[in-house]
Amino acid sequence: MEMLSQLWSLLGLLTVLQNVLPSQLLSLLHSLYESLQDMLTPYSYFDVPEFNGYCGVHLNHLYRHVNLYLNSLVNANASASSATSSSSSFNSRLTLSRSNSSNRISFTVAPNHSVHDSFRGLTLSWTHHVDTVQDSLEEKRSFVLKLPKRHRHALLQPYLHHLTARAEEFERVSRERRLFTNNGHASYDSGWVSVPFRHPSTFETLAFEPQLKNQLTGDLTAFAEGKEFYHRVGRAWKRGYLLYGPPGSGKSSLIAAMANYLCYDVYDLELTKVSDNSELRALLIQTTNRSIVVIEDIDCSLDLTADRQQKMISNSTSKARLRSSRMQAQQKQDNDEQNGGGRVTLSGLLNFTDGLWSCCGDERIIVFTTNHRDNVDPALLRCGRMDVHVSLGTCGPLAFRQLAKNYLGLDAHPLFEAADGCVRSGGVLTPAQVGEILLRNRGNADVAMKEVVLAMQARINLGVGGGSRDQLAELYSSCDDQTVRMRSSSPESVLVGVGGGSPENWVTSSPRGMGRKKKAAAGAEAEGDQSSQRMKMKLLVRLRSLTKSDSGRRGV
Repeated sequence: MEMLSQLWSLLGLLTVLQNVLPSQLLSLLHSLYESLQDMLTPYSYFDVPEFNGYCGVHLNHLYRHVNLYLNSLVNANASASSATSSSSSFNSRLTLSRSNSSNRISFTVAPNHSVHDSFRGLTLSWTHHVDTVQDSLEEKRSFVLKLPKRHRHALLQPYLHHLTARAEEFERVSRERRLFTNNGHASYDSGWVSVPFRHPSTFETLAFEPQLKNQLTGDLTAFAEGKEFYHRVGRAWKRGYLLYGPPGSGKSSLIAAMANYLCYDVYDLELTKVSDNSELRALLIQTTNRSIVVIEDIDCSLDLTADRQQKMISNSTSKARLRSSRMQAQQKQDNDEQNGGGRVTLSGLLNFTDGLWSCCGDERIIVFTTNHRDNVDPALLRCGRMDVHVSLGTCGPLAFRQLAKNYLGLDAHPLFEAADGCVRSGGVLTPAQVGEILLRNRGNADVAMKEVVLAMQARINLGVGGGSRDQLAELYSSCDDQTVRMRSSSPESVLVGVGGGSPENWVTSSPRGMGRKKKAAAGAEAEGDQSSQRMKMKLLVRLRSLTKSDSGRRGV
């Protein structure tokens, strides 16, 4: 009781002194107490406030990085798969939250609770302080780092670099990605509108050859990790990809897989909504870092080669025609000025991809797509603008197996060999065509495989024009007589896949009436067709035997 009474007396004395002594003296005594405490304690303390400055109006990015870092440690501990050398203990209370536009749950250290961490064998701790501002509803938040005093000079900078790198990586992977498109009003605050980007395409599900997947992922990884390299060689940190191939070859799916692989936002630029080169530059400035800018069907969006072709025509015409073309061009320009309209020119697009304005951001990828690479102006295709040209075509054997596994869950099937034979014989289909057949028959794997092989046989025998379902069934049943009745609808062109269906090796032929002077050549071609026909009949016989044996096993 005596000690308790003395304690109350001491508290009363302190209260009297606090009311009597001036505030300056109290502040000095408090500073002396903290200095004495710092001298006696074996730890150093570092405050990381939420806002910088005297008035606290500027956001402290280090505070955000600390919050992301602790969040990443919580997720790593939850999944027991932390890939760093640091470990942490979460025996304290955590605050859980989730925004309306995201399905990810965020973790935050509860107010006035601590989290212990370790780095290079030393123990550190973070304490989340939340103080209420007097006479206000606002709160003052900060993180306090506690680390061993004798190691603070050797530990502080490496630990903060480690913290920042891990926080940025966690933010890149976990943040919600957005799909943007231009709204035709780039002169306002933002020329883009966006929705959440949740496309499920990945490199694991793409129906591409494994070698092409490895090349693409390796190039993308080297680009994402090449910040120091690009700055050292003096190049803008950007990369261009040209994706070309027939419709349904997987160009859009590849763009989505690239965005999911790198965790980038996607900006789908519609050139027909852009009024002039100035608006194009404004749109480029408004894009963020770590993004993919996509211009699909670049050869169809605008007539970008009109100026270059006009110059070539003018150089080959007479002076009179040159004067006439100049007068017409001047008249067209006057009409455009009167109507207040402009257009995006080839020069503006070149500056967009590789000019001074293209370096206004970092870690940006520009993707052009086209069905016909030859229709794109060569100036857009050179290195530095389109650095990587990706040729996408029809399904090869490995790509077809990937589709069968995705849609049907098949790792092996008796008709895989027949499908490979069809591909080698020119019966190639695009991934979209194969995927539609498998999707339509996904309830029965055997029927789906037969339908795909039938479609491949139709491509070989009936041409691109194809035939009706009755014709395909008749073609399939004709294997019993070892004859094939060609009942094509005489398509205008036939695409023959050579060398695994690469678009560069496609041959386009148009059947036309033969003249009398070419009967000899026609006879030689007919003999070649008969030889090719015999090979196709053998393949069909093999296909029929495989399906019969398969049905016999199911019947038993």
